[in-house]
Parts: sequence; structure tokens; C-alpha cells
Amino acid sequence: MLIAFHKPYGALSQWNENPDQLGQMTLAGFSLPRNCLPLGRLDMDSEGLLLLSDEPELERHLLHPSREHRRVYQVQVEGSVSEASLDKVRAGGLAIREYETLPCIARMLEQAPEIAPRVPAIEVHPRLGSTWLELELREGKNRQVRRMTAKLGHPTQRLVRVQIGDYVLGDLAAGAWRELDEQQRELVFM
Repeated sequence: MLIAFHKPYGALSQWNENPDQLGQMTLAGFSLPRNCLPLGRLDMDSEGLLLLSDEPELERHLLHPSREHRRVYQVQVEGSVSEASLDKVRAGGLAIREYETLPCIARMLEQAPEIAPRVPAIEVHPRLGSTWLELELREGKNRQVRRMTAKLGHPTQRLVRVQIGDYVLGDLAAGAWRELDEQQRELVFM
């Protein structure tokens, strides 16, 4: 079984609460099948497409670094981003921690994507404003998108994973999930 879940802001990508923070929203609160485990993660403050499965081999197939599996994010960042900054991301080699990023596809979105407002809402600094970017990565390091945009001087305000492989989150509402049929599964692995 392979499930597409729209993880909402504030939910953990795990079944159990952290012992030091009782009352956290977890996967257990969304009526997902308990035998399915997340394939990868999204931080608590990130949202969007999260895959879950009861097939252990899928995790190896999707997440092993040698596969360079495609993930697409729409990211709202603080301030106005220049093409020169995007060129740094596109070229790769951005040092975050002890790691250098691979090249990726990066573009500015001309307008905010059509996604539901986040709760709580993003507070945009009136003088700095914000920019929406779309980033396509073929790697998935811990908090990588946030670290990349911070390195450029544009902290992430909102991060939504909208695609894995060729499978697009689409209109799946936050907190909702669906089991993927064979055709949808194939899109994930493209």
C-alpha cells in the first residue's frame, strides 16, 4: 500500500509524540493505517506531500541517495530574491553544515501558488516583503531547503512539498490522504 498524505503545518512526520512535548499533532491523529510508515520526513513546520507505505522496499527505492529521486517544493522566503542568488542554488556546491548541495532547478514564481492559507498565518515583514520560489531537488538532507535559503540571506517563511517524482499533491486538502492506485504509484517513481 502506498499513501499520499497532505501533512499540515505543525504535525510531526511520526506516529508518536516527543516525550518532552506532549499534545503534539502526529500521524496518529489522521486515521492513517497504523502499519504504514513515512517514506522520508517533513519537518513539523513544513507541509505538503508525505508518502507512507507498508512496503519497506519502497523506502530504499525512493530515498537512497544514488537514486537522486526528484522532489519539488514551493517556498515562501523573506525579501526579494535576485537571479544571482538563484544561480548559486542552481549551480550546487552551496555549503550547508559539512555538506555541499547538488545542483538543482530553481525559479521564482510570479505570484503566490494557489494553496490554502497556513494556520497560523505567515507574518510578512512590511518593509522586506517575500518571494515565492519553486525548488526541484534530487537529494534530501535534513532541513536542506531552509538551510539553502538562509545561506542566501532569505529565511524560509513557508515550505510546501508539492511533488515527488511526477506525482503532484494537487487539491488534496491539508490533513487528508488517499491510497494511490497503480497509475499514481508509477508517477511517484518517475
